Amino acid sequence: MKAKHQRLTLALLALAALIGAGLLAASALKDQAAYFYSPADLQKNPVTPGKHIRLGGMVADKSIVRQPDGVTIDFIVADGPATTKVRFRGIPPDLFKENSGVVAEGAFGPNGVFAADTILAKHDERYMPPELAKKDGKTEHKTESLRP
Repeated sequence: MKAKHQRLTLALLALAALIGAGLLAASALKDQAAYFYSPADLQKNPVTPGKHIRLGGMVADKSIVRQPDGVTIDFIVADGPATTKVRFRGIPPDLFKENSGVVAEGAFGPNGVFAADTILAKHDERYMPPELAKKDGKTEHKTESLRP
């Protein structure tokens, strides 16, 4: 076999391997390709309890209820008319508030409540970190320190 044919065969094998790897990766991701499920998605296609997923949407107005233990928070994630009850145990991020975006990671319990183990608060396009806001002089932000 000539060197030219060997290079062509090697290039075709490399291309076939690359395409095969891409198809294998795409088939492995199937349902997990979405960054998060919205409450509307979950109403259409419910997820089995115990399966770890991401739930995303807006925190419903006046839905945040802090439990007496000080670390458990109940709230509702809404996506239009569809809603999902969520329970989170831990310290929420500073940007977590009503009428703002949230992505909660966790699983549904047998009672139908989403038990979140992580909360990611989303900000809008106008968000500016406090350090940059101070430099621009646009607004004054109070920063709290944990140190005495």
